[in-house]
Amino acid sequence: MFGALRPSQPLFGGLLWKIPWRMSTPQKYRQRQRLRRVDRIVDCLENALAKTGTKIAAIDRWRAEMPTEAEMEPKDKYTIFDRNARKYRKGIHKVPKWTRVSQRV
Repeated sequence: MFGALRPSQPLFGGLLWKIPWRMSTPQKYRQRQRLRRVDRIVDCLENALAKTGTKIAAIDRWRAEMPTEAEMEPKDKYTIFDRNARKYRKGIHKVPKWTRVSQRV
């Protein structure tokens, strides 16, 4: 407990990884860029398949169900549903692997 081998302050308790409750402006910018990149990829796939005359049900379903980045409200871009949160929304940056998974609607 005392001496050279005493535990450090984070080990006494509390959060070890401090995540701010609000996303920073650069995080929001990168999130918008990610959403736009996904939209561009879907457009590219759709155009390439249209040239060959084929259709894929997954892309048609994506178009029907998922809004583009421009159509999304800021609430949907930066927060996600969470049944345990006070107002049922939490910042998307608190979701594990939020930069790798497409979170829409």
